[in-house]
Amino acid sequence: MSVADIKKRISDGYYDDDFKTMYGETAAAAKRYSDALDAFSEIYGKFYGDKRTPRLFSAPGRTEVGGNHTDHQHGCVLAGSVNLDVIAVVAENEDRKVRIKSEGFPEDIIDLDHLEPDPAEFGHAAALIRGMCGIMEKHGYKVGGFDAYTTSNVLKGSGLSSSAAFEVLVGVIISHLFNNGAVSAVDIAKFAQGAENEYFGKPCGLMDQMASSVGGFTSIDFNDPKNPIINKVEFDLASHGHALCIVNTGGNHADLTGDYADITVGDREVAEFFGKEFLREVSEEEFYANIKPLREKLGDRGILCAIHFFADNRRAIDEAEALRKNDFEEFLRLVTESGNSSFKYLQNVFSTRFPNEQGLSIALAVTERFLKGKGACRVHGGGFAGTIQAFVPTEILAEYKHMIEKIFGENTCYVLNIRPVGGYALKV
Repeated sequence: MSVADIKKRISDGYYDDDFKTMYGETAAAAKRYSDALDAFSEIYGKFYGDKRTPRLFSAPGRTEVGGNHTDHQHGCVLAGSVNLDVIAVVAENEDRKVRIKSEGFPEDIIDLDHLEPDPAEFGHAAALIRGMCGIMEKHGYKVGGFDAYTTSNVLKGSGLSSSAAFEVLVGVIISHLFNNGAVSAVDIAKFAQGAENEYFGKPCGLMDQMASSVGGFTSIDFNDPKNPIINKVEFDLASHGHALCIVNTGGNHADLTGDYADITVGDREVAEFFGKEFLREVSEEEFYANIKPLREKLGDRGILCAIHFFADNRRAIDEAEALRKNDFEEFLRLVTESGNSSFKYLQNVFSTRFPNEQGLSIALAVTERFLKGKGACRVHGGGFAGTIQAFVPTEILAEYKHMIEKIFGENTCYVLNIRPVGGYALKV
């Protein structure tokens, strides 16, 4: 089946059910996939003509909903996949090479006979591709050559984790092209984390990859990070009259590594005080009984981070339970509580080294003023710069978007929904 045949299927509505599942609409999705097919044909069609049948794949970005900076202490989180994604047009080849041309970037070519980590690739997309191929092969899955064109609308620097979506996308492609779709979403996420840790050189946790791969609202307990407890939470945000907004305040992420490290270092020092490696292993009651000697030995910063951890870890569990019970008002109350805790105790809303740059603080302040007790808002992701998250009633959504973009600029408020599926292979 040729590119032209697949495009005709799109125009005839063959993929409409897939599009509605992933995006809630069909027209924009149909054009996007059709354009991607044209790009694939232009780049790779000359090698094989119409001899190959292209396949269509997608992997979503993710948003952290509950549990701010809890995962790295083996805590609990509530995350959700969003209706922004990386999509791919893919066809097998016969030369044991993986070629991926991502829109706006040079083509990456991976030789499947050389799948060990390459330090020269650290920090580059080629490392993620090689890592997914190498790790999946080591785990006994078949890996073969393919050509792919990808395009993404997952916003870089938004905290929606475009890198995790890309890793998951590669895993879903390998699963369906060479393993009859047999690789589980959980395993794809674990392989993606391994690719980022071992091949890309970034010591990330597992939350981003798991949320992108599993899809929907996902409750994750990282008490045993090698075998996290994952529960999908069925909940339709739109049916409750709210939209999810991510507001990009334009903050600068440069030179913030020390700010992020202060949180993990502070958490680790408190845990070590009690002879533990992670805060999840520390008794909350014992912690509160020892605040005086903790202050004398460590100072106050780590103690405040730990106070946030214990409360937000519990809140992430309670948020998931509120959604399961369809108690949306309780969910919103907990989101607000989490945001306040991040601001007051975790203190990741602005960098103390750049006190005049407080875009997140301003965005939260004007959002709270606008909502007047409705909805909820909080810092989004790692913090210190970047984005906030807001749950906004749909009847005032247009006004909110207008208000916030007058401050931060046009197209800085992204109106999203929670996508019910994760990594996805469109039907053949």
